[in-house]
Amino acid sequence: MILAKKLSLFVLVFTITSLKTVEKEEQKPNILYILTDDQRYDSVKTFNKILHEREMSTLGYIESPEVDKLAKLGTTFINTYCQATGCAPSRASMHQGRYPFRSGVYEFEYHNSTPKHMKPSLPEQLATIGYQTFHVGKLGYRLKRFKKNGQVKDANVYQTDISFRALGKEGLTDYSGGGWRNVIDGVTYDKTIKDLSFFVTPNGEFEYISKQLIAQNDKYASIPKIVTEKYDLLRHYKKGQKQSIYKGMILSGVSPQPAGKTRDGYYAHFLNEYLMHENNEFNAGKLTFKGVNPSKPVFAHIGFDFPHTPVLPPADYRKRFQKHTYKIPEFKESELQGIPKQMKRLVENKYTNHMSEDELQKMIQDYYAFCAYGDRLVGKAAQDFINYSEKHQQPWMIIYVCGDHGWKLNEHGATSKFTPWELDSHNPIIVVSSDKKKFPAGKVVKKFTEFVDIAPTALAAAGEDITIEKYSYLDGIDMAKTISGEAPVRDYILGETHAVIGPRAYIRTKEYVLSLKTRPSRKEGEHMKWALTASWEDLEPALYDTKKDPEEKNNVAFDPTYNAIAKKMKDKLLNIVLGDNRAEVDWQRWGTGIEAWYSDFAIGAHDYKLKL
Repeated sequence: MILAKKLSLFVLVFTITSLKTVEKEEQKPNILYILTDDQRYDSVKTFNKILHEREMSTLGYIESPEVDKLAKLGTTFINTYCQATGCAPSRASMHQGRYPFRSGVYEFEYHNSTPKHMKPSLPEQLATIGYQTFHVGKLGYRLKRFKKNGQVKDANVYQTDISFRALGKEGLTDYSGGGWRNVIDGVTYDKTIKDLSFFVTPNGEFEYISKQLIAQNDKYASIPKIVTEKYDLLRHYKKGQKQSIYKGMILSGVSPQPAGKTRDGYYAHFLNEYLMHENNEFNAGKLTFKGVNPSKPVFAHIGFDFPHTPVLPPADYRKRFQKHTYKIPEFKESELQGIPKQMKRLVENKYTNHMSEDELQKMIQDYYAFCAYGDRLVGKAAQDFINYSEKHQQPWMIIYVCGDHGWKLNEHGATSKFTPWELDSHNPIIVVSSDKKKFPAGKVVKKFTEFVDIAPTALAAAGEDITIEKYSYLDGIDMAKTISGEAPVRDYILGETHAVIGPRAYIRTKEYVLSLKTRPSRKEGEHMKWALTASWEDLEPALYDTKKDPEEKNNVAFDPTYNAIAKKMKDKLLNIVLGDNRAEVDWQRWGTGIEAWYSDFAIGAHDYKLKL
């Protein structure tokens, strides 16, 4: 009898232990998705070492100790490219796991979930399988939902969302721009102020910059000049014009706040607040949020603003980087002759080659100083997340993306993004995981990967079978399969951006990159096949031989030597983006439109294969 009881007890303990082991094995990992904004890959030493066998940027000194640590802990996908070189369409491609030509989101338009081709975003999909979802900072995913009365409202794709605008209104920032208000300093104005931006001092004072506000209350008239001098602001100005104290991208300056108290600093802070206040509330100014529930897996997204304009590194970082002299990228006016009209429009609009050497030095110094400061915050966010996961003995994954696209620092004579050039579109990803078998430490993957891979990678890590019909809309590949060799090897990457330069698609191989104008206008649903019969000249082609011309300065699209290559790349690109399930939607103002058009004359054209 005693032996039987002991045996029964042993079986019970063994069963409970086994169940716990199974539970632990099947537990979905916590996932942290870190995204920076407008960050060039050459601001990270690890990426420079892999790509160019040197630590520093070709322009000069950089710092990236925290991202370098992530690379040592995880797998670096060094040849990752974005699907759109503008913020909103790029972020849509990541959240949806879809190319712009499949989602119909090409620029900064608000969109809705009504058209038949639209599917739930990554955080929404994860929520359906038991995840709690959290976001802090910049999102840029402009999804709207219809109300019963036909109006639209912002879609809360994250269950807990701490937006940068909300924090700015609370004074938990150093700078905020683009807000609309009619109540300022307790005064209600008849006309809403639509050009409002402001700085926040360490004392919590708001320094407003707005022509519209000054027109209604002249007590604010002196502030723009005061803050320009106090924060040493350099704004972009066009050739032949003078710098404005009201408008223009802030390319250089110093933050009014110390490190940790900038808007990016608060993003990292509130991610940690969320993780520390388990099942309890925490405050962000007057705002109240609920902390994490440790009994559920968490998908957290932190959208950093750095190094997007305004480029305002904290004073200590700025001072350190001002000790370094940078090589200013050279540009000759004659190069404008070889740039297609669409891309030339961007260059001329964001031209910087006319600026003084001192101004260009400051622009470059502060950009890399801002990246170095941001690197510190990336490290903090990653470590706080790992600490939380390990405290609860939970598996975890971190997906770090170096920029939603890149940025020019006088390359091609301009600043900004929006073009298919290398510096605008090459954005490596690092995946760090507690599962070192799937994502080995220190590994480098040189195969092509794309931003559309992020969603399927996260879903697969969460235990989802992404081969089933439910996920058939995903355009990307689970990056764990890319490592293991189970995924198809890409001969090319794709992208399409309409923002600023107009409709333009690109295809890049290991040796060439070709971009073309895809439509004669931005009007959706019209001339969807125009590019198939348009002349080579009307397509405004840009073809670069990247082995011979890594800086992509010599457009060989009209060089007869490259005719065969150009034709193969053109046919492949246009068949895919115009005919392999293309979607265009008349989203209308604020995303209220629902009329959609589809094109499917070349189904299956996107097969990853292109032999040149």
